[in-house]
Amino acid sequence: MKIDVLLGLQWGDEGKGKIVDVLTPKYDIIARFQGGPNAGHTLEFNGIKHVLHTIPSGVFRKNAINIIGNGVVIDPIILKKEIEDTEKLGVDLSEIFYISRKAQLILPTHKLLDKAYEEYKGKNKIGSTLKGIGPAYTDKTARLALKIGDIFTESFKEKYNTAKDHHQKIFKGYNFNEDYSKLEKDWFDAVEFLKKFKFIDSEIFINKSINENKSVLAEGAQGTLLDVDFGSYPFVTSSNTVSSGVCTGLGVSPQKIGKVFGIVKAYCTRVGSGPFPTELFDEVGQYMRDKGHEYGATTGRPRRCGWLDMVALKYSIMINGVTDLIVTKSDVLSGLDTIKVATKYKYKGEIIDYMPYDMCDDIEPIYEELPGWKEDITKCTKLEELPKELLDYIKYLEEKTQVKIKYLSLGPDREQTIELSVKSL
Repeated sequence: MKIDVLLGLQWGDEGKGKIVDVLTPKYDIIARFQGGPNAGHTLEFNGIKHVLHTIPSGVFRKNAINIIGNGVVIDPIILKKEIEDTEKLGVDLSEIFYISRKAQLILPTHKLLDKAYEEYKGKNKIGSTLKGIGPAYTDKTARLALKIGDIFTESFKEKYNTAKDHHQKIFKGYNFNEDYSKLEKDWFDAVEFLKKFKFIDSEIFINKSINENKSVLAEGAQGTLLDVDFGSYPFVTSSNTVSSGVCTGLGVSPQKIGKVFGIVKAYCTRVGSGPFPTELFDEVGQYMRDKGHEYGATTGRPRRCGWLDMVALKYSIMINGVTDLIVTKSDVLSGLDTIKVATKYKYKGEIIDYMPYDMCDDIEPIYEELPGWKEDITKCTKLEELPKELLDYIKYLEEKTQVKIKYLSLGPDREQTIELSVKSL
């Protein structure tokens, strides 16, 4: 048995939470492998909307174990509230929710460092969610981090104070001063709350499970184009969001990676600063934003909207080794006369079909146009019910990417999903 991977191929917000929820009945274990509470994975069923930030998106299905892996950074305050909100919905997490001892803690001072760094950057700020995630990962590489397994050691308070003292010295350098005593108290209360859950050596647990032929799905957060190495740096997140991040984020070898499900919206969105070649500033962009409810699940910020970028999509497929595509939010494009897809860039006077190192304002997307569809597709349950123009769009994407589309999402609810067989089209 191998571990399958599910991740986003754009700038995040592709609909990963919903798709994990849809796929969970096929798996024994769902495991988050990177990121932190900057993720906002939205699930809808039974007329109720749920947003998860740290907990894996399989918790609303029975029998699956959900693991926070070692590559994740955890804010105890946010996780405590998330657990309480989930349990209010009748979910008993005591037997299905595990936390890796090697997962890293986000300290109260990490959140303030995030704020201090953004203020220092001024107009060049990256649009951080200010959750302390970047500073937490910085401490990890600087060997100053506290792991969640440390909360059970006698030296925990000493390690915490050492890290806090280091952060306070940084604050002085930035002339930054803000009281965090209340936040600190809530943080320690939340740490005590988390002690009642199951803590594991996740790399041993997951490899043992794979060897016992249990099925595992690794759930990614953010998107490929926000990867700290391969995204539009510096406007990226602080972790490796690509499939190789599963190896370090869960402790499995590359040989044990199976299917790689890549999720892509039928159009593109982005939150915060950074390059976005196909961004629209007209009524079509606003149409996508309004119809698609494109506002951040974590921040509430309006998302920037634009046409699908095939150049970026092919890049993401290459980096991740995608075996199956999942297309979401095709329902948002219903009503448009024409659908555009960027297939090349005009860059510094040349026509290119790859993402350049410098994703500057000189990029001009070159589009191909396809007929749109007018029908409301949100109630379709079979492929035969879909308009011909949408089926043609699916064929077009498969031909351009050379990857088969496995699922098509037609709305936010878990039931609004059609599985496509290999011979469907």
